[in-house]
Amino acid sequence: MRRIASLDFDDSSLHVARALIGMVVLVEGVGGRIVETEAYDAEEPASHGYAGPRPRTASLFGPAGHAYIYRSYGIHWCLNFVCRETGHGAGVLIRALEPTAGLDVMRRRRGVDDDRLLCAGPGRLGEALGISQEHDGLPLDKAPFELKAALAPVEVVSGVRIGISKAQDLPWRFGLAGSRFVSRRFG
Repeated sequence: MRRIASLDFDDSSLHVARALIGMVVLVEGVGGRIVETEAYDAEEPASHGYAGPRPRTASLFGPAGHAYIYRSYGIHWCLNFVCRETGHGAGVLIRALEPTAGLDVMRRRRGVDDDRLLCAGPGRLGEALGISQEHDGLPLDKAPFELKAALAPVEVVSGVRIGISKAQDLPWRFGLAGSRFVSRRFG
């Protein structure tokens, strides 16, 4: 069992994606409260793991509780958390944070002053946290990562995932109800 901050990463990506809402993720002390996630599983065609292991997706098939980093559109580094057993190919895309730590660093990296725009979307989030290929495959319970449990229970909403062309109808996007920091409103 791969347990970090009381969350079992050996569980399904759906369970982990929902449970991450309200938790805090920091990268070298910079980050905030997770307010939006998307679940992906190797058994559905929108997942990077659907075609099986490839050099680019190797860490997605690695141990649960590690980072899977990929480059979106050749521009943005995206942060994902690996779930389930080694070899399965499931993960959770971290789509948005409510920034709470290292805001000056995030503002400098992103070149914006509006806190809502610092981490609203996976590309923005990756840039604000300084995510790069060097983070791929690293464990989430060791530096530079820090993952903390939510301080209180949260209300989670769900909807369809964003920006994909396959398995569009699956309600595998999760968010913190009422958060102004999500990348796109729910429902």
